[in-house]
Amino acid sequence: MSDIVGGSKSEENPQWEPALISTPPLFVWPPRPLLLFKYIFGYPGYFLPRNICYMGLALVTWFFLTPNLGSMQTFNIEWMGIIYVRNLSLMLLVFGGWHFRFYILRAQGNKFSFNKRTPQAKNRKFLFGNQVYDNMFYSILSGCTIWTGYEIITMWAFANDFIPFLDWASSPVWFVILFLAIPLFRDAHFYLVHRILHNRFLYKHVHALHHKNVDIGPWSGLAMHPFEHLLYFSGILVHWVVLSHPIHAILHVQATGLTPALGHLGFDKYLLAGDKALPLGQRYFHYLHHKYFECNYGGDGTVPMDKWFNSFHDGSEESDKLIIARRKKARISD
Repeated sequence: MSDIVGGSKSEENPQWEPALISTPPLFVWPPRPLLLFKYIFGYPGYFLPRNICYMGLALVTWFFLTPNLGSMQTFNIEWMGIIYVRNLSLMLLVFGGWHFRFYILRAQGNKFSFNKRTPQAKNRKFLFGNQVYDNMFYSILSGCTIWTGYEIITMWAFANDFIPFLDWASSPVWFVILFLAIPLFRDAHFYLVHRILHNRFLYKHVHALHHKNVDIGPWSGLAMHPFEHLLYFSGILVHWVVLSHPIHAILHVQATGLTPALGHLGFDKYLLAGDKALPLGQRYFHYLHHKYFECNYGGDGTVPMDKWFNSFHDGSEESDKLIIARRKKARISD
């Protein structure tokens, strides 16, 4: 594989290159049941390492970290403040934790990194002349606020019966199916919103702020223009029309808020003791989007919309050639 594809051949991992990306076997025909079973229950796969953690966190959040639904019938600074502080704490823990290990401690150097360059400490194109400070500013002030705003309004709507409420006792099967299927909706929604943001006008005035981050790190994930945050977190609005429980909305918005940290980590594996390394799921997919801009618009390809709409890059030289050909065609048409 050529260097242009993004294999990080540093002195610390001279032989390692990221594996080519394959499409998850969820939407293939004819069905491949053994591969599907392995993907759903294997590691890495549909549930592990990421989605099972978000599902567990949503359960803990609903039962222990969320005010009583009855108290949310009116907007009150007390319960709204609890939700904001909880979300901010989660953001600092997850985004800050990944950043601390990989970019401050440099616990594994460049081993299993896609790009040996780190987020830039000195660059005038970023606020404060520092990429990490810039990213934290947009993530916390805009990202966490809009995330929390969507959650507060949705909880208020549930509390007042303005939106359909799903009770566990009345429909346990649908309750579980919806809970397990939320990652699929999130991936499809992200693709659609992302493609819209690559419209020339929106890219120039909105999405370009996020794409300043070529050498990505965890805090790059939610470093977005406020208008992009409004679109990005809007997936929670599906629970205003689809019969749901508040826990579904919490899972949905929490996963949306926390996933970008891992999605922009810049590393493929977590190095354990010795030479053992734990895969972190499909991290290469979105890294290639930041490298080339015009491919892999989906979250991690769980719903293969990039494959369906001809914007898929699997990390191969053949995909490089297709990107180059598309760019030449676009220049000619201009």
